[in-house]
Amino acid sequence: MLGALGPSSRMFAFMTADSVSRAASDRLSGNLLAAAAMAIWAAGFPAADGLLDTWEPLAVVVGRFVMALLLLVPLWLLLEGRPRGVAWGSGLWVGALGFGGGAVLIILAQAATDPVTVAVISACSPLTGTVVEWVSDRKPLTGGFLLGLAASVLGGVVATWGGGGGQGNLLLGVGLAVLSCLLYSWASHETVRRLPGLSGLGQATITSTGAFGGVVLTWVLAFAAGYPALPAASVTMEDLGLLAIYGGAAVGLSQILWIQSVRRLGVAVASFHINLAPFYVMVILLALGGDWSWMQALGAAIVAGGVLLAQR
Repeated sequence: MLGALGPSSRMFAFMTADSVSRAASDRLSGNLLAAAAMAIWAAGFPAADGLLDTWEPLAVVVGRFVMALLLLVPLWLLLEGRPRGVAWGSGLWVGALGFGGGAVLIILAQAATDPVTVAVISACSPLTGTVVEWVSDRKPLTGGFLLGLAASVLGGVVATWGGGGGQGNLLLGVGLAVLSCLLYSWASHETVRRLPGLSGLGQATITSTGAFGGVVLTWVLAFAAGYPALPAASVTMEDLGLLAIYGGAAVGLSQILWIQSVRRLGVAVASFHINLAPFYVMVILLALGGDWSWMQALGAAIVAGGVLLAQR
């Protein structure tokens, strides 16, 4: 059939087929990267719970980014050498406001309420990702995408609802969690847009450095204002192990994979995967002797269906 076409038509057909193939490959790799990022990120929730038993929330966040940078900085220098021509100003700003501010707000939301409430509110992440992408890029919203978005939010709520949420200062916790999701979505989008020439490792390192600066400044101001912001009186090896999971893994490794996913899928579709986190948490706890939850499994299935529907 291609033989009947002229040379320019055949070239266009081959280019079109190649573009379709690359797009399909990007979608597949982007979804796999997002799934891996969220599975690693989910491990941070049980670790954070363990630390909040004896640590103040802001101290947990500072320790988290210290651990992340202890992994990211040496790895970046070892694999890619001394960075040159880096837009440090943009990267540090995005990291400080978006990832740092988001991290502070989410841990304060968890301290004000409970992990279940925060997880339920975090189900709005696909909505905030969609808003950020639409405002920044005016990306058209198709019917399939909107159905997938609705399924993702519904699945996130199903996966987390009924687990003992609604404790503490609900209004404050909800407000902090929603703002955290919005900042995280914005920072994910801006990292890819403002640092296009860097690898995912470089982007994660620069923005995490900015986030560290942001949370340290917040910690200093809070401490000066009399807010209790010190870690436990005696830091144990268990604390360091939990921080390694919460920071080195759930920020460092997860952030590298997450940014690569946003590059391929966009922040809106990549954010759908965030609602699979409760299922991953359940699987982790199951491996540690916890119980299976059919509600979380059902929620994960609904989210997965939404991810596929949105990318039709």
